[in-house]
Amino acid sequence: MKKIASLFAALVLGAGVQFAAFAQIVAPDALIKSVTDDVIAIVRQDKAIQSGDTRKAVDLVETKVLPYFDFGHMTRLAVGKDWRQANADQKAVLTHEFKNLLVRTYSNALTQYRNQQIDFKPLKSKPEDTDVLVRTEVRQPGAKAVQIDYNLEKQGDNWKVYDVMVAGVSLVTNYRDSFAQEVRAGGIDGLIKSLKDKNKQLETTVSAKK
Repeated sequence: MKKIASLFAALVLGAGVQFAAFAQIVAPDALIKSVTDDVIAIVRQDKAIQSGDTRKAVDLVETKVLPYFDFGHMTRLAVGKDWRQANADQKAVLTHEFKNLLVRTYSNALTQYRNQQIDFKPLKSKPEDTDVLVRTEVRQPGAKAVQIDYNLEKQGDNWKVYDVMVAGVSLVTNYRDSFAQEVRAGGIDGLIKSLKDKNKQLETTVSAKK
């Protein structure tokens, strides 16, 4: 799973860089290919990230990725039916903490990126579609290829990612069972506390690597 996480991190990073600049003139698949190629070239040359500088990876993700992912939509999918139990303040905190969890988890995984080959599949969509799936396959010598697919939604003139599927498993809905358990045990506030605790643990790991 650690290898899959590192592959996902590299691709998520690529999907975010310069997203807005290309969104109006390039199809979603061409967009992800273009920016992914650019970012991977940068990561391959960044000795600090390669040596495990998670803080630098976090800064990079926060700067380049966050504006182009719909974390509100992602959080709603992850929390599922229990989302209706949360009030407005709780929803805001859940979205913030889930965003931090994803950023810290995959920034840490990004430091493990090692020269994978990425194949981009043809986009099956119509010009009028506002919800598309961009499919990719990540290959590495001596390892089984991993399929990583992106769900993107068109919002105004921009495309935003709201889910990523690794080997057919949805990133956000993969959290749903554990989130539901937390809600059953301690309500929405219990889930919030659990997310905050996980983020503190990850932040400690990041600080230790400075």
